[in-house]
Amino acid sequence: MRFEIPFHGHANIRSLHPKTIEITTEPHLTVNGDCIIGVRASSGCNDLPEKMKTLLRDSKSTVRCSIRVKDFSFKITGRGDERLALTNPHDIVIRKSSFVCPRTLATNCDAASDQVPRDMVRALQHPESRGVFVIEVM
Repeated sequence: MRFEIPFHGHANIRSLHPKTIEITTEPHLTVNGDCIIGVRASSGCNDLPEKMKTLLRDSKSTVRCSIRVKDFSFKITGRGDERLALTNPHDIVIRKSSFVCPRTLATNCDAASDQVPRDMVRALQHPESRGVFVIEVM
């Protein structure tokens, strides 16, 4: 199953966190949000289709996410987890660890925001930039 979430860039995007990547529906971002790669996203965890939530709650599921901005693309692979609540209305977070909270989409991911290519980060630092966060669950 596949789901696409459009989002926008922001001047304060740093993409420096070594354990997570996040997108948010919120329009504002401080420099402290160093895992956030996009704002004004069209969806938070709570907005995902129920069928996708069911698949994400299976620890045998593979979760593939990709971030697409202009000519750039960055891919992340993680796992589903039976503990996922997927109820946060604003945020989607993918994690290298097995920690879960209502914002968590996938755990045990192979990348974090500090690994996003710096050319992509620079593109995301322009508020007029638009990107797509693609979620695929198998």
